Amino acid sequence: MSTLEAGSGAQQNQRTAERLLGTVGSERRTATSAESVAANSAWWDADADDYHVEHGDFLGVADFVWCPEALREEDARLLGDVTGKNVLEIGCGSAPCARWLAEQGARVTAFDLSAGMLRYAAAANVATGIDVPLVRANAERLPFATGSFDVACSAFGAVPFVADLAGTFREVARVLRPGGDWVFAVTHPMRWIFPDDPGPNGLRVTGSYFDRTPYVEVDGQGHATYVEHHRTLGDFVRALTGAGLVLRDLVEPTWPEHLTEEWGQWSPLRGELFPGTAIFRCRRSQ
Repeated sequence: MSTLEAGSGAQQNQRTAERLLGTVGSERRTATSAESVAANSAWWDADADDYHVEHGDFLGVADFVWCPEALREEDARLLGDVTGKNVLEIGCGSAPCARWLAEQGARVTAFDLSAGMLRYAAAANVATGIDVPLVRANAERLPFATGSFDVACSAFGAVPFVADLAGTFREVARVLRPGGDWVFAVTHPMRWIFPDDPGPNGLRVTGSYFDRTPYVEVDGQGHATYVEHHRTLGDFVRALTGAGLVLRDLVEPTWPEHLTEEWGQWSPLRGELFPGTAIFRCRRSQ
């Protein structure tokens, strides 16, 4: 799902999802693919309403915003010219990126794990008249034919939430045609060493960059209600190259001087000092 927000449950005071799912706390522990899928599907189904109340205006209904730093595809052109290309949006959320791409002449398919987020996507399709095909799917097992797409993209969707990163990238490489592009944005890995706090407390190192233990929110019985997985930059590179993908560029957007809005742990204070987002531009080998 396109969250643009890491550890969202930890940053809010009793979200609706936490009440519905019985979240009582968080811990760092392992989480399997099955546990991650079940927890994150339930979380985003339950959180869809709160999420769009908070962030719907920022994201829009037919706009491609890569990150909380407000980098737009209209300006960055990280995907190049998509006219006439088959494009897959991975973890689309309410699919504003997919609808923007469709307006640029792309043939877009968008998928997400969460039925709750896809409900918003379907409603926005109707409201805008931009009828992007929507699919409910797990990024670790893509329900698309080999070589179906020229481009795959994701703005904070799916990648932080999958337990099997290498398998996910192999699936992306499989559905891309040779020479196809894969561009995705995630929370910058170095952010994991700081608390999820937009203020001065968020400038203090409290964890190890090398600790890959997932962040897991749990209910009273210890069952996961939200799971997010941390990888280092090296982990991403190894998973990409292992899938036959070539890393062409790593974009670390700077915080714009005009942007005063905070988004979870993203803020002007932190953005002035270190990156909050990493955007990987990759290509499938010929």
